[in-house]
Amino acid sequence: MQPVILDRAAEETTGSFGAKIAALRPDVVVDMICFNLESARQLVEALRGKVQQFIHCGTVWIHGPSVEVPTTENQPRRPFGEYGIQKAAIEAYLLKEARQNGFPATALHPGHIVGPGWNPVNPAGNFNPAVFEKLAHGAVLELPNLGLETVHHVHADDVAQAFMGAITHWSAAVGESFHVVSPAALTLRGYASLAAAWFGQEANLKFLPWEEWKSTVSDQDAANTWDHIAHSPNCSIAKARQLLDYHPRYTSFQGVVDALTWMLEHGVIKR
Repeated sequence: MQPVILDRAAEETTGSFGAKIAALRPDVVVDMICFNLESARQLVEALRGKVQQFIHCGTVWIHGPSVEVPTTENQPRRPFGEYGIQKAAIEAYLLKEARQNGFPATALHPGHIVGPGWNPVNPAGNFNPAVFEKLAHGAVLELPNLGLETVHHVHADDVAQAFMGAITHWSAAVGESFHVVSPAALTLRGYASLAAAWFGQEANLKFLPWEEWKSTVSDQDAANTWDHIAHSPNCSIAKARQLLDYHPRYTSFQGVVDALTWMLEHGVIKR
């Protein structure tokens, strides 16, 4: 392995990033940090005819609010928020390039990634570790609405499995997009109950209407929660199972437990 350090933003400004990647003569390019359409275009144009496969890391937020669940990859895209809108535009561009112009692109869409070192989306739909401490101590945890919105995690190891599966099964993967999540999403209240039980407690939950609930937390926590509950992802992995032989090792909560164990060991949260 030969590490190469580049400042992507700076190189893209001069139009040289794609050429420098192409100069490495890769067989497969995995793009983990592409967040706008122009960035994707620059790389595709530089790599056209020079790689066997190009894999883009997207997000399940290419979907807006769920309609029919679990959401499949062929459901219409109705993204909202700049991140989801840009990722959906990148996906559409790459799949068009693959199907019409033969560029060997694949798009993989992870959910909320968890595992050692990750601060997981918590049962309140944000990233405040104090939520887990409340559950660990048996304290009251207030949730928005009725706690029935969903979050859909995936362990980082399973994300890696999906990327390797896309490379191994490249002929089935090219020109396609795939969800990369655990076998099932969690409701906020169900997630809270599982977490409390893991800490040896019973969840002590209180439910508040959104407008009331958001006044009880910081603006940042409220914004993160709104993003998660407005999306309420609940995605199917049937396509990835069939075409990529994707078989996640972790359920949503098992992945969270791996993260919580690390957080306890490193003093991020306390029992």
